[in-house]
Amino acid sequence: MPDNTAQKSALRRELLANRQAITSEVRNAMDAAIARQVIAWHDAHPAGILGVYWPIRGEPDLRECYAVLAEQGTRLALPIVVDRNAPLRFLAWEPGDAMIKDSFGVAIPASGEEVRPGALLIPCVGFNEQRFRLGYGGGFYDRTLAQAGRPVTVGIAYAQSRARFDADAHDVPLDYVITEIERGTP
Repeated sequence: MPDNTAQKSALRRELLANRQAITSEVRNAMDAAIARQVIAWHDAHPAGILGVYWPIRGEPDLRECYAVLAEQGTRLALPIVVDRNAPLRFLAWEPGDAMIKDSFGVAIPASGEEVRPGALLIPCVGFNEQRFRLGYGGGFYDRTLAQAGRPVTVGIAYAQSRARFDADAHDVPLDYVITEIERGTP
């Protein structure tokens, strides 16, 4: 039987290279389309607190969308890594709040109240037909979603990131996946 870890690593490298190859003009148009769908999804499924992400490594950049959601009264939160083997924690955040870089070089709130989001926007390196997510391999979201009181999960990816791969036993399917061309629901 082939090694799923090796297959996922190879797929991850391929998908990341494909994502980095997207031109800025095309990326901006795709980000705007994803943002429209995120706002429509949130209008239909409001969360008390929405966990968002700060874009890294060519992920869809939804910061303008976050500003719109905040203007509409949505409470936002950004994830922070507290330990390599721990679930993520989330700090309340508003666009314009002071930011610092964590040990991974990711922007996080300089301060803020720890909160528990009712829904999470989760960036995906890849995703499959069953809505399983391929991330960077650190397991942070897997550990977060394994906790009691699991939030609603919305994968965010470019449509070109749909791929075929087998989920591992610890993987949890996303509730939704939003790309620039589709909003996948259960």
